[in-house]
Amino acid sequence: MNLQTLPGLFISHGSPMLALNPEQVGPALQRLGLNLPKPQAIVVMSAHWESNALEVSTAVRPETWHDFRGFPQELYAIRYPAAGNPELAEEILHLLAEANIASHANSTRPRDHGVWMPLLHMYPEADIPVVEISLPMQMNADEIYKIGQILAPLRDKQILLIGSGSITHNLRELSWDADGSQVPEWASTFRNHVVSKLSHSDFDAVLDWNSIPYVQKNHPTIEHFAPLFFAMGTGHRFSIVHSSFSMGALGMDIYRFD
Repeated sequence: MNLQTLPGLFISHGSPMLALNPEQVGPALQRLGLNLPKPQAIVVMSAHWESNALEVSTAVRPETWHDFRGFPQELYAIRYPAAGNPELAEEILHLLAEANIASHANSTRPRDHGVWMPLLHMYPEADIPVVEISLPMQMNADEIYKIGQILAPLRDKQILLIGSGSITHNLRELSWDADGSQVPEWASTFRNHVVSKLSHSDFDAVLDWNSIPYVQKNHPTIEHFAPLFFAMGTGHRFSIVHSSFSMGALGMDIYRFD
């Protein structure tokens, strides 16, 4: 691998308020953006684009979508005007087709906060093209992992691959006025189990997600955990970039796969 090879990342994007209140993870994302070689483009699989079949955004300049309600007005004023990259999107569609994975172009989908919120901290200039791919909910963990493997060669072209979700995500259990110092045991146990398996290169144990302790408590629905499977497929060597909790039980970890 050459010096410019970028890693794959799993980013816990947390609450939309991360855009206004960066807490610990905002500076960590900023450092990550400064420390990595500048990407030629960024590809993001977001928890907030669930689809039946796999879709790839071919938009030239997607709109910034504020896909949430009940937050301060200043949050809705934020724009992340990074260009799309239709040529890269077509290359992704081609790579998937070669691997016999059905995928579809989508030229109209706006860019959800699972994409623009972490990138707002990593690359605030919004000067790097971004292509979003959907989270195909008909696929199992192994199939989503395979998508990461198929796109992994793009890393050698200075393309940054990101799975954007959250290591824990049970919104009903959050304490909105709490910091991350009082973390429930069910959240820390789940997070530590996942990290232990990844640290020992036991990716199969994570892909067998139903057997992870407290998985239903941490992920009543799986869409915020599934982008990790994609990120795992992009590289073999796991490391932790950042670890913290927000609002008690919301895990804000960032993982790197080289």
